[in-house]
Amino acid sequence: MKLLQVKPQIHKFNHFQDFVEFFTIADGDFVLTNEFLYNSYMKGLNLNADFMFREKYGKGEPSDEMIDAIIRGMGGRDYRRIIAIGGGSVIDIAKLLVIKDATNALALFEKKIPLIKGRELIIVPTTCGTGSEVTNISIAEIKSKHTKMGLGVDELYPDYAVLIPELVKELPYKFFVTSSIDALIHAVESYVSPRSNSSTELFSVKAMELILRGYMDILDKGSEYRLEIIEDFLVGSNFAGIAFGNTGVGAVHALSYPLGGNYHVPHGEANYQFFIEVFKTYNQKNPNGKIKELNSILAGILKISDTSIIYDELSKVLDNLLARKPLKEYGMKEAEVEIFTDAVIEGQQRLLVNNYVPLSRNEICDIFKALY
Repeated sequence: MKLLQVKPQIHKFNHFQDFVEFFTIADGDFVLTNEFLYNSYMKGLNLNADFMFREKYGKGEPSDEMIDAIIRGMGGRDYRRIIAIGGGSVIDIAKLLVIKDATNALALFEKKIPLIKGRELIIVPTTCGTGSEVTNISIAEIKSKHTKMGLGVDELYPDYAVLIPELVKELPYKFFVTSSIDALIHAVESYVSPRSNSSTELFSVKAMELILRGYMDILDKGSEYRLEIIEDFLVGSNFAGIAFGNTGVGAVHALSYPLGGNYHVPHGEANYQFFIEVFKTYNQKNPNGKIKELNSILAGILKISDTSIIYDELSKVLDNLLARKPLKEYGMKEAEVEIFTDAVIEGQQRLLVNNYVPLSRNEICDIFKALY
């Protein structure tokens, strides 16, 4: 039984220039990034690589249309390395660019072309949420299907994951919160996954500790204090990525996809909406299984003696960082409660198999109703 796989080599540098010198960024490298990052960290280095700015190809999270346009923009050049410097959108797109003969995103997600890796991949995350620098998963909105699809194959594993804390300090407060909550969800969903084991749990628990203790310090010392402890969140996100990359995530992610796909809610924010309600449902269905251990861990971190109120107390912490809002405020219609429920059941079985306990159609529907 395989317990753990960490495919990329993981590196950390204090400064961006140290990374450039170590990896000798040069001709033959294709760098996908954001223009503001390029102007702040790369422009002055006069690097002889090809740069592309993701935002030139559309706003929001990756879509098949955006990916197809970027592939066309590369002009068929035979690059030796793909380097992603950015958040989850940049990383998810870059992973697909390593596939040889890739010309169409939908064909990739539906596995209608051979998935053969043709280039090295270096990932430099600039958020503290996705953990995507250590996973083999890419997610995109498929416009024609009005949902998100995921592709998880070993060919998408990065060769190198590079942590540079100074880059994450550029992240605005709201996106810091939603991305790091996404990392917390990765750690928590991984811990209760049926595929969880003693090795993945080490990474899950440490990620929870780093992120939740950091939140408590931020609530105590103010939002700007996050900049002093940003490395804890970057490392916590990385640990959570290692955990869920081996175990998968479950219903929180599955239920968030129709909301994100139809109303363009950012991934971390969409997951945040469902997190507490899904785990309250789990806890009601089987409070004496693996979730009992999780509740004890969370209570210890939050310094709460009564585990029966753990999700109410966790909700208070998270809502003090960034208030949640009803799903209808994103534009969701009441009739879509049933539609989204069926979409989750039909399209997200790859995630639902990782649930702590199975959720019936009525239970999924009730979660949407409670949050509507």
